[in-house]
Amino acid sequence: MQIEISIKQQTLKLFNNFGCQIVEYSVSTAVNGSGCEKDSGCTPVGQHIIRAKIGAGSAPNTVFVGRRATGEIFTPELMKKFPDRDWILTRILWLSGKEVGKNRLGKVDTMQRYIYIHGSPDDVEMGAIGSHGCVRMRNSDVIELFDLVNVGTSVFIHND
Repeated sequence: MQIEISIKQQTLKLFNNFGCQIVEYSVSTAVNGSGCEKDSGCTPVGQHIIRAKIGAGSAPNTVFVGRRATGEIFTPELMKKFPDRDWILTRILWLSGKEVGKNRLGKVDTMQRYIYIHGSPDDVEMGAIGSHGCVRMRNSDVIELFDLVNVGTSVFIHND
């Protein structure tokens, strides 16, 4: 399996081992565009892998902070209570760069930047930029993707 994420098209495509597309989702990548520098707020480009899968079996809209479920379930009321929180919901696919000097190690390490593919509140627009660097998905889509991929799955993020 391989995941391909297009920043330009705001899509995530999953391909099987024969290169045939299985599914396509609308996503939301960084408002700040693409880039690999720490603290840039950009979505990193290049070859990555799924380093960890977090949240298996969690209820839709489970809130995660620091990759741990908080015990909260996202609601509009919770959003009003914490308006500045970057909502990471339902499932997390934690990415790790594979290209030393581009998206791995030093000041460009995707994993140390805590870049994920994750669920978002239902009212977050997909198909348009909006994240702080991660790849946001609809909760139902991230659950489906989570169940289709394994740790070690290749993820290619590009601007084309």
